[in-house]
Amino acid sequence: MLMNERRCVITGLGLVCAIGNDTEESFKSALNGISGIKDVKSFDTSSCYSHKGAEVELTNEQLANGKYDRTTALGIKAAGEAIKDSGIDMDSEDASKIGVILGSCIAGAACVEKYYNQKCKGEKGDLNDLKSMPATVIAGNVADYYNCGGITANIVNACAAGTLSVALAIDLIRGGKGEIFLAGGCDSFSSLAFSGFHALRALDASECSPFNHSEGITLGEGAGVLVVESYEHAIKRGARIYCDVLGSGVSSDAYHITAPRPDGEGQMSVIERAIKNSGLDYSDIDYVNAHGTGTAKNDESEFLSLKTSFAGNDHVSASSTKSMTGHCLGAAGAIEAVLTVKALTEGKLPPTSGYSEEDLKVLAEKSGNIDFIANKPRERDIKYAMSNSFAFGGNNASIVFAKDPNKLNLLCPKQDLYVTGIGIVNGEFDESTNAYTAKLDADMFKAYGVKSAFLRKLDRLSQLQLLSGVKALEDAGITVTPENEGIIGICIGTNDGPMTEIANFQKGIIKDGIEKGSAFAFPNTVYNAAGGYLSIFTGIKGYNVTIANGFQSGLQSVCAAAGAIMFGYESIMLATGTDECTEIDEEIYTDLGYTGNGSFKLGEGSVTCVIEKASCAVERGAKRYAKIGGFSSARDTSGDRNNNTRLSEAALTKVIENVLEEAQLKAEDISCIYGFGNGIEEIDSFEMEVYKKIFGEGIEVKLVKKDFGEARAASSSLQFAMLAKDIYEGRFENGIAVSFGTSALYSALLLTKA
Repeated sequence: MLMNERRCVITGLGLVCAIGNDTEESFKSALNGISGIKDVKSFDTSSCYSHKGAEVELTNEQLANGKYDRTTALGIKAAGEAIKDSGIDMDSEDASKIGVILGSCIAGAACVEKYYNQKCKGEKGDLNDLKSMPATVIAGNVADYYNCGGITANIVNACAAGTLSVALAIDLIRGGKGEIFLAGGCDSFSSLAFSGFHALRALDASECSPFNHSEGITLGEGAGVLVVESYEHAIKRGARIYCDVLGSGVSSDAYHITAPRPDGEGQMSVIERAIKNSGLDYSDIDYVNAHGTGTAKNDESEFLSLKTSFAGNDHVSASSTKSMTGHCLGAAGAIEAVLTVKALTEGKLPPTSGYSEEDLKVLAEKSGNIDFIANKPRERDIKYAMSNSFAFGGNNASIVFAKDPNKLNLLCPKQDLYVTGIGIVNGEFDESTNAYTAKLDADMFKAYGVKSAFLRKLDRLSQLQLLSGVKALEDAGITVTPENEGIIGICIGTNDGPMTEIANFQKGIIKDGIEKGSAFAFPNTVYNAAGGYLSIFTGIKGYNVTIANGFQSGLQSVCAAAGAIMFGYESIMLATGTDECTEIDEEIYTDLGYTGNGSFKLGEGSVTCVIEKASCAVERGAKRYAKIGGFSSARDTSGDRNNNTRLSEAALTKVIENVLEEAQLKAEDISCIYGFGNGIEEIDSFEMEVYKKIFGEGIEVKLVKKDFGEARAASSSLQFAMLAKDIYEGRFENGIAVSFGTSALYSALLLTKA
């Protein structure tokens, strides 16, 4: 059987940023070098050394009627334009199957500020702000707004998130998990991000000047959304096709949490991966929309990586549109993808703006054979274009678009996938807090060679993640070496991410002022910091993605990891679920009304499972806990959308039926269910009733949260890991792990005896 055999095309575009309220206006502004960078209006920057930003000139009331946080509202606006542009009939049956994959870096940071402004005054925080704080709600909110019933996911790899979202949409379509996705990214302007980059001295005091003066970034905001669709589906509905999206690449620097590798190795790796995945050669690429942030270190490493990668290409052009849009963080890659598609299809390449005559002379001396487009657009009939994004945590992502896809790399043999290693860090019950917390001490880390200087940099979430990751590698018998560092990847699922670091950073600048943000703490406010630290410590340089998608994020990380192997990105993946339990978390879940509800008790932990393709596992002589028989995710658009956990018998039944079909098993063949049950009576009774209808009264249901608390993403990963152990030790022949939660997304994974 072959996977990856379907073409993916772009059929709709949506864009809102500082240079335009839609795609056409934004592209026209970019071609004309019009900058959206002005003095910041969102908050007072008088005490800061920089006062510049690229803000969208639309009020919250003009965005989705002010009913959502600004990040989500920007996503809704761009998605609406993309839907209209694609000609999709949202009243048709197909609309219920449309998935939404969105990237974000700071998520509801504006809501974090509002909520803690109230809390710091001794007032009760607004519940709507609290619900809108985490990244985990964004894709679900956009899906609900347009009644999309397909798979949702929030990609939170900082400034590479938007690009990774498009990459994941391609994989889901080629893996048969959907026909059409709204993919992109959204982020809003926030005091948290401004203060953080200010603390790092990474802001330009004037307008940013990528590949030129390179004195810092200018923060922006906005959203970009692309309709990514299977070619067959697009043709069937008579859609207008902009271009193909051929493939993608993802890599890790394994170097530093905020700075890129000076030698550009990670960037060159991701360019090579994207070109190879797309079935192209370096000489095929005509245009690169570069990451081009405007900081000295980023621009220097990117100059080097582009000149080295395309040394044999005498016709490639490159530019950075951040010189006009500003750096829109998690939305940046998506915004740039939209502009890249427009450049490809119209034969008009946007410039990098802001060069003086003297600057142009310097550029000519250092640009080599690459045409770094400056100030004025370049009119060229091009066939292949690339968009690159690089991020905190050393995460790199690249996607390739084609106007004339006469080269297609659409064959990838499907292999059996095994669980070959498990690393578990669990909480223990603490009567004083009525919660399950993990005991972490320096000796635990010292045993794995983690030095105190490195450990001090890690927040609690990253500590949990690092410990489970190295335990899993040890259990799998894997030592990361220069020979295998590029075939191992990481996929992390989390519900709350570093909410403790985010809240404490925000409270600090509320108390002390925006100009007093901590340069030490800020890097840990991004969701993918935990994955970045794991990569840095272990030396893993392959695929790296972080998904924040509700309580079931740990299971979804396994699904994404399996896809990364299926499509030839890696041979081995670490799939993880990680969430922490701190005073901040306890306060949040109390305010949300979870604690005190039945026998619900908050927990924390990190569980990492090593997923490995059959040929690699056999060659290594690896221990095989179990084989992945099938995986599925589905959501329900009905029910109370103000309820964080929408109970849907239809969605739960669907994911179970899907994995049974994929594994070619029947309900009566299943030995065990590892269920979601978290002590809330309404949820637990609902779940058991559905299982009885599908499997009968005799099915054995195990609930890990009875012993370890509700550790959200970590709990769903623990369900999977415990099931794998049970199968390996002969207690069951097979079984299904099931989880659900925020955004009404349900996930199921079926394991069988290896």
